Amino acid sequence: MTANKNDQEKVTWKGWAALLFICICFSGMLAKNPTGLRALDFSALIGQFGTIAGSKNIFQGAGGFGAREGLLFTITLIPTVMLALGLIQVCESLGALRAAEKIFRPLLKPLMGVSGVCGLAFVSSFTSSDVGAVMTKELVEDGLITDDERTIFVAYQYAGSAAVANTIGTGAPLLPISILPLGVVILLIVIVKIIGANLIRLYLHYYRKRHPLVEGGRA
Repeated sequence: MTANKNDQEKVTWKGWAALLFICICFSGMLAKNPTGLRALDFSALIGQFGTIAGSKNIFQGAGGFGAREGLLFTITLIPTVMLALGLIQVCESLGALRAAEKIFRPLLKPLMGVSGVCGLAFVSSFTSSDVGAVMTKELVEDGLITDDERTIFVAYQYAGSAAVANTIGTGAPLLPISILPLGVVILLIVIVKIIGANLIRLYLHYYRKRHPLVEGGRA
């Protein structure tokens, strides 16, 4: 993965439209919209599957407990997880990932102190920790990022890895009782991840001042 290869792939209007859609869908900004635009909200798209008027769970019934309750509750999570991951895959195929990279690439240096060439890996790590790790490995092997940049970027990726996919998948049982929209939850996770990366960035800065002979040069 090289910078030149990334630059050659241009973002079409479909990519920008897909990125806009996925941001609006997960943000919750249309959750209480009285018009037909509410159909674009993720909570509206999943409907009230498994419930009556959004309250009583018809799968669990009354007084359920133990393993039986847990198993039946998972049935209500299937539409949420399948729809969310499906939407992400469709938008990614339309170029949403590439569009997001164009936005984040110039922001990464002031945001975390890493090169803008990490933009695609940064965005890819939202949905797949494996893809983000492979892309980062290629950047290191191609000599496009320094040892310090690798350390900072890995610190960002490792904590709360694959924030979007894991929040929807692993955190699915908590989403129905969350007081915040899915998009806000993911945004908070990403913000905390960036804070963690900057703590490592500060540590490395302090370390370089204490050990000036140790270089954080090209990997």
